[in-house]
Amino acid sequence: MSTTGLNLNSLGMNQSTVTSGSGIDVTAVVNQILDAARAPERLWQQQQSNFTAQSNALTSINSSLSALQTAIQALHDVTGVTSANTATSSQPGILTASAQSGAVAGSHLVTITNLATMASAYTDALANENTTFQTGVITLQFGTKSTDITVDSSNNTLSGLASTINSEQLGVAASVINDENGSRLALISQTIGQPGDLTITGNTTGLNFHKSVEGQNASLTIDGVPFSSATNTVTGALSGVTLNLVGSAPNTPVQISVGPDTNGATQAVNNFVSAYNTVIGAISAQFTYNGATNSAGTLAANGALRSLQSSLLSDVTYAMSSNNGYESLASLGINMANDGTLSVDQTTLNNALSGHYSDFQNFFQGSSTSFGSNLAADLTSLTAPTTGVLSENLTEIKNQQTTLSTTISDFEDRLAARRQQLITQYSQIDAMLRQYPVTLQAITAQLATLQPAQK
Repeated sequence: MSTTGLNLNSLGMNQSTVTSGSGIDVTAVVNQILDAARAPERLWQQQQSNFTAQSNALTSINSSLSALQTAIQALHDVTGVTSANTATSSQPGILTASAQSGAVAGSHLVTITNLATMASAYTDALANENTTFQTGVITLQFGTKSTDITVDSSNNTLSGLASTINSEQLGVAASVINDENGSRLALISQTIGQPGDLTITGNTTGLNFHKSVEGQNASLTIDGVPFSSATNTVTGALSGVTLNLVGSAPNTPVQISVGPDTNGATQAVNNFVSAYNTVIGAISAQFTYNGATNSAGTLAANGALRSLQSSLLSDVTYAMSSNNGYESLASLGINMANDGTLSVDQTTLNNALSGHYSDFQNFFQGSSTSFGSNLAADLTSLTAPTTGVLSENLTEIKNQQTTLSTTISDFEDRLAARRQQLITQYSQIDAMLRQYPVTLQAITAQLATLQPAQK
């Protein structure tokens, strides 16, 4: 037993218990031996835990880095928010407008004489929707199309006539309306403007129809030029601008101002700054020493993270040339603090957006030497799925974790085999110890029989 390094006293055994025939606790003995043998495995498991913590931290930072790439791409994309236009109205209760990227900046005066309307008509009241009336023919003209509706004994009620007209699918909706005087047939065009005008051109049924609304086009002037539209949504009159007519106001010119979407650009800048601060803050936290725990972050010794931090700090301090003074983030009011984070001076940014928008665009969207192009290209490289600096590090850690898992698994297999050997070995010892008193007693009895002969 000395070859195992096993301490009998540590198992609650002494000479008395050995000679008493009580045996040994085989499971406890084997577990003690294997626990001592597991010292290397505990070290590997701690390494595995450290790798998992590093992997989780790197994955989180990599995700934040991708969010930063999305934020700068929104500013760098030539079809994105930096190129977007907006149209504002001085009287949104009368007219609103929207602008596409191809809209030409400028100001326009629009006066709405009348809106486009949807034609409608109704009949005199009858007692109810099932009251019969004279048969005959009703001729409806919808736009330029004329249709005869035959009224006979199968449909000479308001509900029957409404059903017949709707089944013809003329572009006219018929329904029965009930009021204090009884029931009426109501007709309404499904097409707005003059093309959908509705007229009863012939009627031999005795029903009296009244035209309630003419189907007419919207009438307006744009910068003094008369304009007619079959709908209240006017496109094509102003390049890249859609006018939405809300109300008629013949004596109230409405000013439409078309220009860059500075509100959208401001939000995009703030999104970029926020995304950058998230990344740089997470990186800096890994290198910050905590006096309470006497330690830094999990990735404090990670060279890939140091490289990323250096790249980002270099990128945001990059200055382009020949852009009318708007050559760095600071010139736009985006300033760096001592901890590497950014903040926005809104007044300086607003001045740049209102007075130098083309320079602002060029700063983010310009050639390969622009700030936006430089940062977008670097982030594309940094976040590449296989060759990005953190992606490569994550792959390396994953490989190390796989190797450790294999090592631990193989080690456990060897320990399992060793356990069986030890159980067999110490079970035999246990059996011998339990048999010892019986053997001792037999020997003692034999010795007792020999003593008289010796005398």
